[in-house]
Amino acid sequence: MFPAQITYHRAGSVAEAVQLLSDNEGAKLLAGGHSLLPLMKLRLAAPAVLVDIGRIEALKGVSASGGGITIGALTTHAEIASSDLVQQHAPVLAEAAALVGDPAVRNRGTIGGSVSHADPASDQPTVLAALDATFNVTGPGGDRSIAAADFATGLLENALAENEVLTSISVPSVPSGAGSAYVKFPHPASRYAVVGAAAVLAVSGGACSSASVAVGGVETTPVRASSVEAALAGSDLSDAALDAAAAAVAGDLNGDAMGDVFASAEYRRAMAAVYVRRALGAAASRAG
Repeated sequence: MFPAQITYHRAGSVAEAVQLLSDNEGAKLLAGGHSLLPLMKLRLAAPAVLVDIGRIEALKGVSASGGGITIGALTTHAEIASSDLVQQHAPVLAEAAALVGDPAVRNRGTIGGSVSHADPASDQPTVLAALDATFNVTGPGGDRSIAAADFATGLLENALAENEVLTSISVPSVPSGAGSAYVKFPHPASRYAVVGAAAVLAVSGGACSSASVAVGGVETTPVRASSVEAALAGSDLSDAALDAAAAAVAGDLNGDAMGDVFASAEYRRAMAAVYVRRALGAAASRAG
């Protein structure tokens, strides 16, 4: 099926993109196109105006910034997976990027487009929630920042105003000596996460000094697993401790799990504990 007729604009700068969005009610941004164009072809989305930001060089690349890295919104998944800076400061993000879709998607799709699409089965929003990342946004009123945990507001919904542009994502460095991991149960057709789990574990004196855990694919937004984090605090990260902590994820799920013909809500909730345990085990083995 072909998309409905549209008016197309190519923005040469972030300021021009913001102006075009402000001047055209209901306009949508086009980055890599892997999220928006399939919806348009199915007529599930029918914007009258597209604003193409794909050639704005200022939105591309990874750079070091105080205590972490900044990733331009148009940086592709493949670039993130292969970036030395990402692997140094946030290796779990590189690990997740390498699991996105297939090579065609990874080489064209962008991190900004992915997180803005706010699909709960996407990989990187879950990891960014675990990393306490910050989303940097520009609009008519200037710049503002949104915590990763607050960016997705519902199924395919985000905290951006209609005339704002996500420009970059700031990611703090994983603590020195910490272990991190992202694991998922991929849908066999789409490679999206039926359930995905990200974990960052720091160890001091043989005990867990800090833990950050997030789960995706289960509810309509990534879930920060605070009960799991509390169970890990001060533990020895033994198998028994990891088992108990993973089981605690049930307390972080609010009962509003998604279900479909492939995986029921009950199955997703059950698999959340399984994949959290796998993420914790992998992260613990890399710590130290």
